[in-house]
Amino acid sequence: MRSYRSLFRTPEFTPFLLSFTVSAAAQTIGGLALGTLVYRATGSPLLTALSMFGPQLAQLLGAAFLLSAADRLPPRAILSGLPLAFAACTAAASLPGLPVRAVLAVVLFQGLVASLGGGVRGGLLNEILPKDGYVLGRSVYNMLWGLTQVTGFATGGALLSLLTPRACLLLAAGLYLLSALAARVGLSARPARASGRPSVSATWRTNALLWSSRPRRLAYLGLWVPNGLVVGGDSLYVSYAPRAAGTLYACGALGMFAGDLTVGRLVPPAVRRRLATPLRLLLAVPYLFFVLRPGVALSAVAVTLASVGFAASLVLQERLMSLTPDDLAGQALGLHGTGMVAMQGVGAALAGTLAELTSPAAAMTLMAACSVTVTLALAAAGGRGGAAAGAGADPAVRSAPAATE
Repeated sequence: MRSYRSLFRTPEFTPFLLSFTVSAAAQTIGGLALGTLVYRATGSPLLTALSMFGPQLAQLLGAAFLLSAADRLPPRAILSGLPLAFAACTAAASLPGLPVRAVLAVVLFQGLVASLGGGVRGGLLNEILPKDGYVLGRSVYNMLWGLTQVTGFATGGALLSLLTPRACLLLAAGLYLLSALAARVGLSARPARASGRPSVSATWRTNALLWSSRPRRLAYLGLWVPNGLVVGGDSLYVSYAPRAAGTLYACGALGMFAGDLTVGRLVPPAVRRRLATPLRLLLAVPYLFFVLRPGVALSAVAVTLASVGFAASLVLQERLMSLTPDDLAGQALGLHGTGMVAMQGVGAALAGTLAELTSPAAAMTLMAACSVTVTLALAAAGGRGGAAAGAGADPAVRSAPAATE
């Protein structure tokens, strides 16, 4: 499958994207509003970063205890239920007079609930599309996320000039409700992909199985760590340029869109497989420029260029899927998603701490330098691992049975 026309003719793909897009718009507008609310109340770069990216830390608990539900519960029920929970959490965070600690507790709970979303969406996309359409479909998914961020941050910035952050949070809660409705109406009722009931022990057994392959461990680390360190630096946009944070986030989303379009649609598969390391380096290197504390215009150029490197995730996700049995696809992608966003939360906490001790510009530069170092180390480890790590082939893991209970 190499054309967008055939992709959008696939049943359920369009409503799947619609539900995701509305939810992503709510997340974007709500995240910017919440970060602005906390920064105005505290003036703290650390607390601002944690309010926007701290919920990802809670997804570590979800990956440890809840992730087996990604393959063991009907996907439509989860994808229509999660936005309802997000709407309730977002509305609660908008309550007047709510202490900052309580706001952070609410969004951390939201992060725990969100741990199922990535795995369920990824597994369902793997079911909806044929095997040869996954990368193209995933690139459209990522591009739509990028476009939604561009629109959402631009819209969120405009709304914050007209409305209070709490009013913007209520708007985001309403969008979550629309996402739940789109999933319920547009997706068909499908059975769970794996047998057995969700449980903590099933989650741990399957996570251990997924982690047992060295090539897949390298793929997971490549998806999690360089990305998380850079996104941690991104969490400082509000404190680096308070009046232009929405612009910087929108430029980042635009660069991500361009990267996904190029890698997912235009680059031949044989070439794409060799781009993981160059793209991860591109993701970090432009941020080294922030040591000079550039103005908004030059910062926007650097952010846009760097964000093209997020397309490395397409290459590594394709490798991950080549290593994973179909009945574990949801949990494998869920582990990727929760690990990635959890590392982003760790990165945000680390970047916020560095910014408190130095400055936002210095912290962003240090996070980028760490990302470059990790990428080079993983590339060297992959080279030592031999052809299996490079090609993403691991027959022993592919033939392993799913853990059931």
